[in-house]
Amino acid sequence: MSTMHAFVLPSRLKPVAEIAALLQRLEASPLQVSPDQYRQVVQQLRQQLEQLSMDDALDKLLQAFPAAAVVYENLHYEQAGLCRAPLEISLNAELSAAAVIRALRAGSGRAPGA
Repeated sequence: MSTMHAFVLPSRLKPVAEIAALLQRLEASPLQVSPDQYRQVVQQLRQQLEQLSMDDALDKLLQAFPAAAVVYENLHYEQAGLCRAPLEISLNAELSAAAVIRALRAGSGRAPGA
């Protein structure tokens, strides 16, 4: 029998959770969503997330809503890179990017590292 730990959402995160849930539904929807509607939801979520500092409650909320976690990660990419992506995925992305850069350099006749 598995035990579930109840998570009480702090009131300061309720607006973020509502927008995050909406974005998650849009992501999972089999129906096509208008780009403007999607953009508006992401912008609202971004505005909410910009006002918050990472803590355990926000981390749990982002774990529950992967689409919101991607928005959060993109907001903080400059400081933390792919901070919410699993290490293996981040490493593979970095290795793939390095391989593409090497291939492009080899194709252009430039010396590696030039």
